Amino acid sequence: MPSLLRRVTAGLAAVALAAALIPAAPASAAPPLSWGACPADASVPAGALPLDHYQCATLAVPLSYRDVHGPSISIAVGRLPAADQAHKLGTLFYNPGGPGQSGRIPPVLTPELHRRFDLVGFDPRGIGASTTAHCFTSLDQVAVLQRVAAQFPTTPEETKQEIADALTVDDLCARNAGPLYSHLSTANVARDLDRLRAAVGSPTLSYYGLSYGTVIGETYANLFPDRIRAAVLDAVDDPVNWTTGYRPADANVPFSVRLGADLGAQQTLRSFLAACAADTRCAFRQPGTDLLAKYNHVLDRLAAGPVTFIDPATGKPATIRYPDAVSRIIEYLTDAANSPELARFLQALSTPTAAGAVAGPAPIPTEFDSLLAGAATYCADSVNPTDPAVWPRFGAATDLRARGFGPHYTYLSLPCVRFPSADADHYAGPWNRPTAHPVLLVGNSQGDPATPYDGAQRTAGLLGNARLLTLDTFGHGSLGHSQCVDDAVDSYFLRLRLPAVGTVCAPNHGPFEP
Repeated sequence: MPSLLRRVTAGLAAVALAAALIPAAPASAAPPLSWGACPADASVPAGALPLDHYQCATLAVPLSYRDVHGPSISIAVGRLPAADQAHKLGTLFYNPGGPGQSGRIPPVLTPELHRRFDLVGFDPRGIGASTTAHCFTSLDQVAVLQRVAAQFPTTPEETKQEIADALTVDDLCARNAGPLYSHLSTANVARDLDRLRAAVGSPTLSYYGLSYGTVIGETYANLFPDRIRAAVLDAVDDPVNWTTGYRPADANVPFSVRLGADLGAQQTLRSFLAACAADTRCAFRQPGTDLLAKYNHVLDRLAAGPVTFIDPATGKPATIRYPDAVSRIIEYLTDAANSPELARFLQALSTPTAAGAVAGPAPIPTEFDSLLAGAATYCADSVNPTDPAVWPRFGAATDLRARGFGPHYTYLSLPCVRFPSADADHYAGPWNRPTAHPVLLVGNSQGDPATPYDGAQRTAGLLGNARLLTLDTFGHGSLGHSQCVDDAVDSYFLRLRLPAVGTVCAPNHGPFEP
Protein backbone atom coordinates (compact mmCIF):
# COMPACT_ATOMS: atom_id res chain seq x y z
CA MET A 1 0.00 0.00 0.00
CA PRO A 2 1.22 3.50 -0.79
CA SER A 3 3.53 4.90 1.85
CA LEU A 4 2.50 8.49 1.06
CA LEU A 5 -0.93 7.70 2.52
CA ARG A 6 0.44 6.98 5.98
CA ARG A 7 -0.06 10.59 6.91
CA VAL A 8 -3.66 10.92 5.77
CA THR A 9 -4.00 14.70 5.93
CA ALA A 10 -0.99 15.32 3.69
CA GLY A 11 -1.72 12.16 1.72
CA LEU A 12 -5.08 13.34 0.38
CA ALA A 13 -3.47 16.38 -1.24
CA ALA A 14 -0.62 14.25 -2.57
CA VAL A 15 -2.83 11.68 -4.29
CA ALA A 16 -4.91 14.41 -5.90
CA LEU A 17 -1.69 15.92 -7.25
CA ALA A 18 -0.44 12.51 -8.42
CA ALA A 19 -3.67 11.90 -10.32
CA ALA A 20 -3.50 15.36 -11.84
CA LEU A 21 -0.07 14.54 -13.28
CA ILE A 22 -1.67 11.91 -15.54
CA PRO A 23 -3.22 13.72 -18.51
CA ALA A 24 -6.66 12.71 -19.74
CA ALA A 25 -6.21 10.44 -22.75
CA PRO A 26 -7.42 11.92 -26.03
CA ALA A 27 -10.17 10.15 -27.92
CA SER A 28 -7.60 8.87 -30.44
CA ALA A 29 -5.38 7.27 -27.78
CA ALA A 30 -6.13 3.67 -28.79
CA PRO A 31 -6.25 1.93 -32.17
CA PRO A 32 -9.43 0.07 -33.19
CA LEU A 33 -9.81 -3.45 -31.81
CA SER A 34 -9.39 -6.43 -34.11
CA TRP A 35 -12.19 -8.81 -33.19
CA GLY A 36 -12.01 -12.58 -33.70
CA ALA A 37 -13.21 -15.85 -32.20
CA CYS A 38 -12.87 -16.20 -28.43
CA PRO A 39 -10.54 -18.88 -27.07
CA ALA A 40 -12.29 -22.08 -26.09
CA ASP A 41 -11.07 -21.82 -22.50
CA ALA A 42 -12.59 -18.36 -21.90
CA SER A 43 -14.55 -18.24 -18.65
CA VAL A 44 -18.29 -17.95 -19.36
CA PRO A 45 -20.33 -16.53 -16.44
CA ALA A 46 -23.92 -17.23 -15.48
CA GLY A 47 -26.31 -15.24 -17.61
CA ALA A 48 -24.03 -15.31 -20.66
CA LEU A 49 -24.83 -16.83 -24.04
CA PRO A 50 -22.76 -19.71 -25.46
CA LEU A 51 -19.20 -18.67 -26.26
CA ASP A 52 -19.68 -18.77 -30.03
CA HIS A 53 -21.94 -15.69 -29.73
CA TYR A 54 -18.94 -13.62 -28.59
CA GLN A 55 -15.93 -12.02 -30.22
CA CYS A 56 -12.62 -11.42 -28.49
CA ALA A 57 -9.69 -9.07 -28.91
CA THR A 58 -6.72 -7.64 -27.05
CA LEU A 59 -5.67 -4.06 -26.51
CA ALA A 60 -2.15 -2.90 -25.73
CA VAL A 61 -2.09 -0.22 -23.01
CA PRO A 62 0.81 1.48 -21.23
CA LEU A 63 2.18 -0.25 -18.16
CA SER A 64 2.48 3.27 -16.74
CA TYR A 65 0.42 6.19 -17.95
CA ARG A 66 3.30 8.45 -16.99
CA ASP A 67 5.28 6.80 -19.78
CA VAL A 68 2.76 6.12 -22.54
CA HIS A 69 5.53 5.23 -24.99
CA GLY A 70 7.25 2.86 -22.59
CA PRO A 71 6.49 -0.81 -21.82
CA SER A 72 2.97 -1.99 -22.60
CA ILE A 73 0.68 -4.71 -21.29
CA SER A 74 -2.27 -6.52 -22.83
CA ILE A 75 -5.95 -6.23 -21.88
CA ALA A 76 -8.23 -9.12 -22.90
CA VAL A 77 -11.61 -7.93 -24.21
CA GLY A 78 -14.83 -9.69 -25.16
CA ARG A 79 -17.88 -8.45 -27.08
CA LEU A 80 -21.46 -9.66 -27.43
CA PRO A 81 -22.67 -7.77 -30.53
CA ALA A 82 -26.01 -5.99 -30.30
CA ALA A 83 -28.82 -8.22 -31.50
CA ASP A 84 -30.34 -5.36 -33.52
CA GLN A 85 -27.35 -3.88 -35.32
CA ALA A 86 -29.56 -1.64 -37.45
CA HIS A 87 -30.79 0.20 -34.34
CA LYS A 88 -27.67 -0.11 -32.19
CA LEU A 89 -27.08 2.78 -29.80
CA GLY A 90 -23.42 2.08 -29.12
CA THR A 91 -21.24 0.09 -26.71
CA LEU A 92 -22.02 -0.71 -23.08
CA PHE A 93 -19.03 -1.74 -20.97
CA TYR A 94 -19.34 -4.21 -18.08
CA ASN A 95 -17.38 -5.27 -15.00
CA PRO A 96 -18.59 -7.99 -12.57
CA GLY A 97 -16.56 -7.01 -9.52
CA GLY A 98 -13.69 -8.58 -7.63
CA PRO A 99 -11.05 -7.28 -7.79
CA GLY A 100 -9.48 -10.42 -9.21
CA GLN A 101 -12.45 -11.62 -11.22
CA SER A 102 -12.52 -12.13 -14.98
CA GLY A 103 -14.97 -9.88 -16.82
CA ARG A 104 -14.06 -10.57 -20.45
CA ILE A 105 -17.31 -12.37 -21.33
CA PRO A 106 -20.28 -10.13 -20.42
CA PRO A 107 -23.68 -11.64 -19.58
CA VAL A 108 -26.91 -10.51 -21.20
CA LEU A 109 -27.65 -7.73 -18.71
CA THR A 110 -31.25 -7.33 -19.91
CA PRO A 111 -32.82 -8.42 -23.23
CA GLU A 112 -33.28 -4.79 -24.28
CA LEU A 113 -29.69 -3.83 -23.51
CA HIS A 114 -28.47 -6.84 -25.51
CA ARG A 115 -30.69 -5.77 -28.39
CA ARG A 116 -29.51 -2.15 -28.55
CA PHE A 117 -25.88 -2.23 -27.36
CA ASP A 118 -22.70 -4.13 -28.06
CA LEU A 119 -21.93 -5.48 -24.58
CA VAL A 120 -18.19 -5.40 -23.91
CA GLY A 121 -16.33 -6.88 -20.96
CA PHE A 122 -12.63 -7.03 -20.12
CA ASP A 123 -10.19 -8.69 -17.79
CA PRO A 124 -8.60 -5.85 -15.81
CA ARG A 125 -4.83 -5.58 -15.88
CA GLY A 126 -3.24 -8.42 -13.93
CA ILE A 127 -6.38 -10.57 -14.18
CA GLY A 128 -7.35 -13.63 -16.21
CA ALA A 129 -6.28 -13.47 -19.86
CA SER A 130 -4.81 -9.98 -19.53
CA THR A 131 -1.12 -9.57 -18.67
CA THR A 132 -0.53 -11.19 -15.30
CA ALA A 133 2.36 -11.51 -12.86
CA HIS A 134 3.36 -14.53 -10.81
CA CYS A 135 4.21 -14.63 -7.12
CA PHE A 136 5.02 -18.34 -6.72
CA THR A 137 7.74 -20.58 -8.06
CA SER A 138 6.91 -23.85 -6.24
CA LEU A 139 3.98 -25.83 -4.88
CA ASP A 140 5.32 -25.30 -1.35
CA GLN A 141 4.82 -21.56 -1.84
CA VAL A 142 1.33 -22.17 -3.21
CA ALA A 143 0.50 -24.08 -0.03
CA VAL A 144 1.23 -20.95 2.01
CA LEU A 145 -1.40 -19.02 0.06
CA GLN A 146 -3.84 -21.91 0.46
CA ARG A 147 -3.55 -21.50 4.22
CA VAL A 148 -4.06 -17.73 3.98
CA ALA A 149 -7.09 -18.25 1.74
CA ALA A 150 -8.62 -20.72 4.22
CA GLN A 151 -10.25 -17.69 5.85
CA PHE A 152 -10.11 -16.31 9.34
CA PRO A 153 -8.25 -17.94 12.26
CA THR A 154 -10.14 -19.08 15.35
CA THR A 155 -7.32 -19.80 17.86
CA PRO A 156 -4.18 -17.92 18.97
CA GLU A 157 -2.04 -20.51 17.18
CA GLU A 158 -4.01 -20.10 13.94
CA THR A 159 -3.76 -16.32 14.26
CA LYS A 160 0.01 -16.45 14.60
CA GLN A 161 0.23 -18.74 11.57
CA GLU A 162 -2.17 -16.54 9.54
CA ILE A 163 0.00 -13.48 10.09
CA ALA A 164 3.21 -15.36 9.28
CA ASP A 165 1.71 -16.80 6.10
CA ALA A 166 0.32 -13.45 4.93
CA LEU A 167 3.73 -11.82 5.39
CA THR A 168 5.34 -14.69 3.49
CA VAL A 169 2.96 -14.17 0.58
CA ASP A 170 3.77 -10.45 0.62
CA ASP A 171 7.48 -11.22 0.49
CA LEU A 172 7.10 -13.75 -2.33
CA CYS A 173 5.14 -11.27 -4.41
CA ALA A 174 7.75 -8.59 -3.76
CA ARG A 175 10.45 -10.99 -4.91
CA ASN A 176 8.74 -12.50 -7.96
CA ALA A 177 5.91 -10.34 -9.32
CA GLY A 178 7.93 -7.68 -11.08
CA PRO A 179 6.91 -4.15 -12.11
CA LEU A 180 3.25 -4.89 -12.96
CA TYR A 181 2.31 -4.93 -9.28
CA SER A 182 3.25 -1.25 -9.02
CA HIS A 183 0.64 -0.30 -11.64
CA LEU A 184 -2.51 -2.21 -10.63
CA SER A 185 -4.50 0.51 -8.88
CA THR A 186 -8.12 1.06 -9.85
CA ALA A 187 -7.12 4.40 -11.35
CA ASN A 188 -5.02 2.57 -13.91
CA VAL A 189 -7.89 0.15 -14.57
CA ALA A 190 -10.08 3.20 -15.21
CA ARG A 191 -7.46 4.63 -17.57
CA ASP A 192 -7.44 1.29 -19.42
CA LEU A 193 -11.23 1.49 -19.65
CA ASP A 194 -10.92 4.90 -21.22
CA ARG A 195 -8.54 3.45 -23.81
CA LEU A 196 -11.11 0.73 -24.51
CA ARG A 197 -13.81 3.36 -24.92
CA ALA A 198 -11.67 5.10 -27.52
CA ALA A 199 -10.82 1.80 -29.22
CA VAL A 200 -14.49 1.01 -29.93
CA GLY A 201 -15.00 4.51 -31.29
CA SER A 202 -17.24 5.84 -28.51
CA PRO A 203 -16.81 9.54 -27.61
CA THR A 204 -18.40 8.87 -24.20
CA LEU A 205 -18.74 5.92 -21.83
CA SER A 206 -21.78 3.78 -21.06
CA TYR A 207 -20.94 1.40 -18.21
CA TYR A 208 -22.51 -1.12 -15.83
CA GLY A 209 -20.39 -2.11 -12.83
CA LEU A 210 -21.25 -4.51 -10.01
CA SER A 211 -19.61 -4.54 -6.55
CA TYR A 212 -15.90 -3.67 -7.03
CA GLY A 213 -16.99 -2.66 -10.53
CA THR A 214 -18.63 0.32 -8.81
CA VAL A 215 -15.19 1.45 -7.58
CA ILE A 216 -13.99 1.38 -11.18
CA GLY A 217 -17.04 3.44 -12.16
CA GLU A 218 -16.60 5.93 -9.31
CA THR A 219 -12.94 6.37 -10.18
CA TYR A 220 -13.61 6.78 -13.90
CA ALA A 221 -16.38 9.31 -13.20
CA ASN A 222 -13.94 11.49 -11.26
CA LEU A 223 -10.96 11.09 -13.60
CA PHE A 224 -13.02 11.57 -16.76
CA PRO A 225 -16.26 13.28 -15.68
CA ASP A 226 -16.93 14.82 -19.10
CA ARG A 227 -16.92 11.37 -20.72
CA ILE A 228 -19.79 9.87 -18.72
CA ARG A 229 -22.82 9.16 -20.93
CA ALA A 230 -24.46 6.70 -18.54
CA ALA A 231 -23.10 4.63 -15.65
CA VAL A 232 -25.06 2.20 -13.48
CA LEU A 233 -23.26 1.23 -10.27
CA ASP A 234 -24.99 -1.76 -8.68
CA ALA A 235 -24.10 -2.95 -5.13
CA VAL A 236 -22.11 0.16 -4.33
CA ASP A 237 -18.81 0.39 -2.49
CA ASP A 238 -18.22 3.64 -0.61
CA PRO A 239 -15.11 5.07 -2.34
CA VAL A 240 -13.96 7.05 0.70
CA ASN A 241 -13.90 4.00 2.96
CA TRP A 242 -12.38 1.96 0.12
CA THR A 243 -9.43 4.35 -0.05
CA THR A 244 -8.74 6.54 3.00
CA GLY A 245 -11.66 6.58 5.38
CA TYR A 246 -13.38 9.74 6.55
CA ARG A 247 -11.06 10.60 9.47
CA PRO A 248 -7.29 10.61 9.93
CA ALA A 249 -7.70 7.87 12.55
CA ASP A 250 -9.14 5.60 9.85
CA ALA A 251 -5.58 5.03 8.64
CA ASN A 252 -5.30 2.67 11.60
CA VAL A 253 -8.39 0.67 10.56
CA PRO A 254 -8.11 -2.08 7.89
CA PHE A 255 -10.03 -0.97 4.82
CA SER A 256 -12.09 -4.18 4.90
CA VAL A 257 -13.34 -3.11 8.34
CA ARG A 258 -14.03 0.48 7.23
CA LEU A 259 -16.31 -0.79 4.46
CA GLY A 260 -18.60 -2.47 7.01
CA ALA A 261 -19.42 -5.52 4.88
CA ASP A 262 -19.80 -7.54 8.08
CA LEU A 263 -22.62 -5.23 9.18
CA GLY A 264 -24.21 -5.58 5.75
CA ALA A 265 -24.03 -9.36 6.09
CA GLN A 266 -25.57 -9.20 9.57
CA GLN A 267 -28.44 -7.04 8.29
CA THR A 268 -28.95 -9.48 5.41
CA LEU A 269 -29.01 -12.42 7.81
CA ARG A 270 -31.65 -10.73 9.96
CA SER A 271 -33.78 -10.10 6.87
CA PHE A 272 -33.44 -13.75 5.90
CA LEU A 273 -34.39 -14.94 9.39
CA ALA A 274 -37.42 -12.62 9.46
CA ALA A 275 -38.57 -14.00 6.09
CA CYS A 276 -37.95 -17.53 7.34
CA ALA A 277 -40.01 -17.00 10.50
CA ALA A 278 -42.94 -15.77 8.41
CA ASP A 279 -42.95 -18.56 5.81
CA THR A 280 -43.87 -22.17 6.49
CA ARG A 281 -41.75 -23.25 3.51
CA CYS A 282 -38.54 -22.33 5.37
CA ALA A 283 -36.76 -25.47 6.61
CA PHE A 284 -35.04 -23.55 9.43
CA ARG A 285 -38.34 -22.21 10.76
CA GLN A 286 -39.34 -23.35 14.24
CA PRO A 287 -42.52 -21.77 15.67
CA GLY A 288 -42.00 -20.29 19.11
CA THR A 289 -38.21 -20.21 18.66
CA ASP A 290 -36.02 -17.14 18.28
CA LEU A 291 -34.33 -17.96 14.98
CA LEU A 292 -31.35 -15.71 15.68
CA ALA A 293 -30.74 -17.68 18.89
CA LYS A 294 -31.09 -20.92 16.92
CA TYR A 295 -28.61 -19.58 14.37
CA ASN A 296 -26.14 -18.63 17.11
CA HIS A 297 -26.44 -22.14 18.51
CA VAL A 298 -25.36 -23.45 15.10
CA LEU A 299 -22.33 -21.15 15.28
CA ASP A 300 -21.61 -22.39 18.80
CA ARG A 301 -21.40 -25.94 17.47
CA LEU A 302 -19.07 -24.88 14.67
CA ALA A 303 -16.86 -22.79 16.95
CA ALA A 304 -16.33 -25.86 19.13
CA GLY A 305 -14.85 -27.79 16.20
CA PRO A 306 -15.61 -29.12 12.70
CA VAL A 307 -19.17 -30.40 12.31
CA THR A 308 -20.14 -33.51 10.35
CA PHE A 309 -23.62 -33.28 8.85
CA ILE A 310 -25.70 -34.44 5.90
CA ASP A 311 -25.06 -31.76 3.31
CA PRO A 312 -28.41 -30.97 1.67
CA ALA A 313 -26.60 -29.85 -1.47
CA THR A 314 -25.29 -33.39 -2.07
CA GLY A 315 -27.32 -35.61 0.26
CA LYS A 316 -24.05 -37.03 1.57
CA PRO A 317 -22.16 -36.71 4.86
CA ALA A 318 -19.64 -33.88 4.93
CA THR A 319 -17.46 -32.16 7.49
CA ILE A 320 -17.21 -28.38 7.61
CA ARG A 321 -15.10 -25.90 9.57
CA TYR A 322 -16.47 -22.76 11.17
CA PRO A 323 -14.78 -20.30 8.73
CA ASP A 324 -15.92 -22.36 5.74
CA ALA A 325 -19.50 -22.43 7.01
CA VAL A 326 -19.46 -18.64 7.42
CA SER A 327 -18.17 -18.25 3.85
CA ARG A 328 -20.93 -20.52 2.56
CA ILE A 329 -23.59 -18.61 4.49
CA ILE A 330 -22.37 -15.34 2.95
CA GLU A 331 -22.49 -16.92 -0.50
CA TYR A 332 -26.11 -17.98 0.04
CA LEU A 333 -27.00 -14.50 1.30
CA THR A 334 -25.84 -12.91 -1.96
CA ASP A 335 -29.23 -13.74 -3.51
CA ALA A 336 -32.60 -13.85 -1.73
CA ALA A 337 -33.54 -16.66 -4.14
CA ASN A 338 -31.00 -18.84 -2.31
CA SER A 339 -33.08 -18.65 0.88
CA PRO A 340 -34.55 -22.19 0.65
CA GLU A 341 -31.03 -23.64 0.21
CA LEU A 342 -29.65 -21.57 3.08
CA ALA A 343 -32.50 -22.67 5.31
CA ARG A 344 -31.83 -26.35 4.53
CA PHE A 345 -28.10 -25.85 5.13
CA LEU A 346 -28.62 -24.22 8.53
CA GLN A 347 -31.18 -26.82 9.54
CA ALA A 348 -28.76 -29.60 8.63
CA LEU A 349 -26.02 -27.95 10.70
CA SER A 350 -28.41 -27.64 13.64
CA THR A 351 -28.83 -31.44 13.65
CA PRO A 352 -25.31 -32.74 12.92
CA THR A 353 -24.58 -36.45 12.59
CA ALA A 354 -21.75 -38.42 14.14
CA ALA A 355 -21.47 -40.53 10.99
CA GLY A 356 -19.81 -39.65 7.73
CA ALA A 357 -16.46 -39.06 6.16
CA VAL A 358 -14.18 -36.12 6.66
CA ALA A 359 -13.68 -34.22 3.43
CA GLY A 360 -10.45 -34.98 1.59
CA PRO A 361 -7.76 -32.43 0.82
CA ALA A 362 -8.83 -29.48 -1.24
CA PRO A 363 -7.59 -29.33 -4.83
CA ILE A 364 -4.91 -26.79 -5.65
CA PRO A 365 -6.66 -23.64 -6.92
CA THR A 366 -5.79 -22.32 -10.37
CA GLU A 367 -6.65 -18.63 -10.08
CA PHE A 368 -3.81 -17.53 -7.80
CA ASP A 369 -2.37 -14.94 -10.14
CA SER A 370 -5.72 -13.22 -10.64
CA LEU A 371 -6.58 -13.36 -6.93
CA LEU A 372 -3.27 -11.84 -5.93
CA ALA A 373 -3.55 -9.18 -8.60
CA GLY A 374 -6.92 -8.35 -7.06
CA ALA A 375 -5.20 -8.02 -3.69
CA ALA A 376 -2.58 -5.81 -5.33
CA THR A 377 -5.38 -3.57 -6.58
CA TYR A 378 -7.20 -3.05 -3.30
CA CYS A 379 -3.98 -2.74 -1.33
CA ALA A 380 -2.73 -0.10 -3.79
CA ASP A 381 -5.99 1.80 -3.49
CA SER A 382 -6.39 1.79 0.27
CA VAL A 383 -4.82 3.04 3.49
CA ASN A 384 -4.16 0.20 5.96
CA PRO A 385 -2.26 -0.26 9.24
CA THR A 386 1.42 -1.23 9.11
CA ASP A 387 1.26 -3.44 12.23
CA PRO A 388 -0.16 -6.94 11.57
CA ALA A 389 -1.24 -7.18 15.22
CA VAL A 390 -4.04 -4.72 14.41
CA TRP A 391 -5.97 -7.35 12.45
CA PRO A 392 -6.59 -9.79 15.36
CA ARG A 393 -7.83 -6.88 17.48
CA PHE A 394 -10.34 -5.83 14.83
CA GLY A 395 -11.22 -9.45 14.15
CA ALA A 396 -12.27 -9.85 17.77
CA ALA A 397 -14.09 -6.49 17.87
CA THR A 398 -16.06 -7.06 14.67
CA ASP A 399 -16.98 -10.57 15.79
CA LEU A 400 -18.95 -8.95 18.62
CA ARG A 401 -20.98 -6.80 16.21
CA ALA A 402 -21.43 -9.38 13.44
CA ARG A 403 -20.57 -12.86 14.60
CA GLY A 404 -18.45 -14.78 12.12
CA PHE A 405 -18.93 -12.15 9.43
CA GLY A 406 -16.67 -9.70 11.26
CA PRO A 407 -13.47 -11.78 11.26
CA HIS A 408 -14.31 -13.14 7.79
CA TYR A 409 -14.10 -9.67 6.29
CA THR A 410 -11.42 -8.30 8.62
CA TYR A 411 -8.78 -10.81 7.59
CA LEU A 412 -9.38 -10.35 3.86
CA SER A 413 -7.15 -7.26 3.97
CA LEU A 414 -4.33 -8.72 6.10
CA PRO A 415 -1.93 -9.04 3.11
CA CYS A 416 -2.15 -5.25 2.72
CA VAL A 417 0.08 -4.88 5.77
CA ARG A 418 3.08 -4.88 3.41
CA PHE A 419 1.84 -5.95 0.00
CA PRO A 420 4.26 -4.76 -2.72
CA SER A 421 1.73 -2.83 -4.79
CA ALA A 422 2.26 0.84 -4.00
CA ASP A 423 1.09 2.74 -7.08
CA ALA A 424 2.02 6.41 -7.36
CA ASP A 425 -0.83 6.92 -9.81
CA HIS A 426 -3.65 5.58 -7.64
CA TYR A 427 -6.64 7.82 -6.93
CA ALA A 428 -8.18 8.64 -3.55
CA GLY A 429 -10.48 11.55 -4.33
CA PRO A 430 -12.00 14.02 -4.55
CA TRP A 431 -15.17 12.10 -5.44
CA ASN A 432 -17.52 14.97 -6.18
CA ARG A 433 -16.58 16.05 -9.70
CA PRO A 434 -19.83 16.77 -11.61
CA THR A 435 -20.27 14.33 -14.48
CA ALA A 436 -21.65 15.18 -17.92
CA HIS A 437 -24.69 13.03 -17.14
CA PRO A 438 -25.92 11.65 -13.80
CA VAL A 439 -24.70 8.34 -12.43
CA LEU A 440 -27.38 5.82 -11.36
CA LEU A 441 -26.67 3.89 -8.13
CA VAL A 442 -28.65 0.78 -7.18
CA GLY A 443 -28.82 -0.91 -3.78
CA ASN A 444 -30.81 -3.45 -1.73
CA SER A 445 -32.39 -1.87 1.33
CA GLN A 446 -32.91 -5.11 3.31
CA GLY A 447 -29.20 -5.87 3.31
CA ASP A 448 -26.24 -6.64 1.09
CA PRO A 449 -23.69 -9.12 2.50
CA ALA A 450 -20.73 -7.55 0.67
CA THR A 451 -21.51 -3.88 -0.05
CA PRO A 452 -23.85 -2.44 2.61
CA TYR A 453 -26.82 -0.33 1.54
CA ASP A 454 -25.72 2.59 3.71
CA GLY A 455 -22.57 2.75 1.57
CA ALA A 456 -24.79 3.32 -1.47
CA GLN A 457 -26.65 6.04 0.42
CA ARG A 458 -23.41 7.80 1.37
CA THR A 459 -22.05 7.51 -2.15
CA ALA A 460 -25.19 9.09 -3.59
CA GLY A 461 -24.30 12.18 -1.56
CA LEU A 462 -20.58 11.99 -2.33
CA LEU A 463 -20.67 11.89 -6.11
CA GLY A 464 -21.08 15.12 -7.98
CA ASN A 465 -24.16 14.00 -9.93
CA ALA A 466 -25.95 10.82 -8.83
CA ARG A 467 -29.37 9.26 -8.20
CA LEU A 468 -30.09 6.24 -5.95
CA LEU A 469 -32.58 3.53 -6.96
CA THR A 470 -33.59 1.12 -4.18
CA LEU A 471 -34.72 -2.51 -4.36
CA ASP A 472 -36.75 -3.70 -1.36
CA THR A 473 -35.03 -7.04 -0.81
CA PHE A 474 -31.69 -8.47 0.30
CA GLY A 475 -28.77 -9.81 -1.70
CA HIS A 476 -25.72 -8.62 -3.60
CA GLY A 477 -26.77 -6.82 -6.77
CA SER A 478 -30.21 -5.78 -7.99
CA LEU A 479 -30.25 -6.13 -11.77
CA GLY A 480 -32.17 -9.22 -12.84
CA HIS A 481 -34.09 -9.49 -9.56
CA SER A 482 -36.84 -6.95 -10.25
CA GLN A 483 -38.66 -6.00 -13.43
CA CYS A 484 -38.97 -2.52 -11.96
CA VAL A 485 -35.18 -2.21 -11.60
CA ASP A 486 -34.56 -3.73 -15.04
CA ASP A 487 -37.02 -1.31 -16.65
CA ALA A 488 -35.42 1.65 -14.88
CA VAL A 489 -31.94 0.60 -15.97
CA ASP A 490 -33.14 0.06 -19.56
CA SER A 491 -34.76 3.49 -19.62
CA TYR A 492 -31.64 5.11 -18.24
CA PHE A 493 -29.23 3.52 -20.73
CA LEU A 494 -31.54 3.82 -23.74
CA ARG A 495 -33.13 7.22 -23.14
CA LEU A 496 -30.97 8.74 -20.37
CA ARG A 497 -34.05 8.98 -18.14
CA LEU A 498 -33.50 8.65 -14.41
CA PRO A 499 -36.04 7.08 -12.06
CA ALA A 500 -37.84 9.54 -9.81
CA VAL A 501 -36.05 10.58 -6.62
CA GLY A 502 -36.73 8.07 -3.86
CA THR A 503 -37.95 5.29 -6.17
CA VAL A 504 -38.22 1.94 -4.37
CA CYS A 505 -38.77 -1.19 -6.46
CA ALA A 506 -40.30 -4.50 -5.38
CA PRO A 507 -38.54 -7.78 -6.20
CA ASN A 508 -40.02 -10.21 -8.69
CA HIS A 509 -40.27 -12.91 -6.01
CA GLY A 510 -40.17 -13.25 -2.24
CA PRO A 511 -37.30 -15.22 -0.65
CA PHE A 512 -39.23 -18.52 -0.45
CA GLU A 513 -41.41 -18.20 -3.53
CA PRO A 514 -40.70 -20.69 -6.32
